[in-house]
Amino acid sequence: MEILGLLIDALPWALAITVVGVAGWLLHTWLRIKHGYPLDGAWGQAIYPSSDREAAERIKLLTTENAQLRAELGSVKDRLENIERIVTDRPSRLAKEIDALAIDKGGNA
Repeated sequence: MEILGLLIDALPWALAITVVGVAGWLLHTWLRIKHGYPLDGAWGQAIYPSSDREAAERIKLLTTENAQLRAELGSVKDRLENIERIVTDRPSRLAKEIDALAIDKGGNA
């Protein structure tokens, strides 16, 4: 009789834990669907993988933009190397190079 009383006392707690667990799972699934994430199967595989045309086009555009940014970064690095060379060279050498450029252009030095 004592065991039966203990089970009756524990039953509401077990039921509450089950309801909270199922509600959490439902909320999680609803949020995944709402935000466009694919649902997972029993072993973690995507049930509805998103491979639509819009995503492929977006990947193509991002790849092109990435290539352009890499090219721009390369030119910025080259310019920075020139600036570093100018800043770290001795002032007399820089003055000689400027004078040489002025003479080449037909100026008086």
